[in-house]
Amino acid sequence: MSERALSVVRAGALTCVQDEGRPGYAHLGVPRSGALDLPASRLANRLVGNAPGTAVLEATLNGCAVRPRRALTVAVTGAPCAVTVAGRPAAWGAAVRVPAGAVVELGAVTCGVRSYLALAGGIDVDPVLGSRSTDLLSGLGPPILEDGAVLPLGRPGDACPYGDGAPAPGVPGELVLPVLPGPRADWFTADAVAVLAAGRYRVSAASNRIGLRTEGPALRRVIEGELPSEGVVLGAVQVPPDGRPVVFLADHPTTGGYPVIGVVPEPALAAAAQSPPGTPLRFTPRRWPLVPPGPQARARGLCRPA
Repeated sequence: MSERALSVVRAGALTCVQDEGRPGYAHLGVPRSGALDLPASRLANRLVGNAPGTAVLEATLNGCAVRPRRALTVAVTGAPCAVTVAGRPAAWGAAVRVPAGAVVELGAVTCGVRSYLALAGGIDVDPVLGSRSTDLLSGLGPPILEDGAVLPLGRPGDACPYGDGAPAPGVPGELVLPVLPGPRADWFTADAVAVLAAGRYRVSAASNRIGLRTEGPALRRVIEGELPSEGVVLGAVQVPPDGRPVVFLADHPTTGGYPVIGVVPEPALAAAAQSPPGTPLRFTPRRWPLVPPGPQARARGLCRPA
């Protein structure tokens, strides 16, 4: 039995393997997937000396516990939580040495949603389409962790662990998402953008890795019915029939028939991934057109800048 492995002692609410995803397969219906808070997962890898894109564990809300079979270095980033090694308190946001057979436990988050556990060498499950990420929508990649599961570990690289802790952004008390005009903004009433900008939204408990759902004022349409399915991108703000915007995250579908009023730029999505249900949410439209689109733009579903 290889020593380069870990056993899952406590899987937690939803813990999965994530790297930086599998971009380039949307034409096959495969979303990118990958860590929802990429800056946090990249920081964890840096702290233990892993190469960028090495697979980590993404734990949700109540953490997880694992037992590595060999001594190694670990780091926990993302949503702050209590960290213990063999029952003793250990540092969060810093490289920590773990003896062989000691249990590393991430407790419940004190704020935020998702914590990241990087282990020197990374999680070495077989890649699918070039990625080790678990994709909840398509089912690609390794399964969600269960108690008793065993995961292989890779060989540590030559890079030295980053010995000191590193600064990380805090979890926002209010989520502010910039929105660029989307391909179907002309499907909505003239006041829809104002409603989106002024609306008092909150993050819904129905949010997941596929999308951040919202509670708040509905956006009204001027065009009824649904679109033929068309491509949608990471960060797309899709509006289903109830009128409440949904922001697509890493496991989002690659096509959809509900109109997209705008797109949240990718750098803003890490904060979305760390916003628990009930978090106040504001959308801030950017470069929105001030005049209606012309006939050609309307036919193509595009908006013409003022």
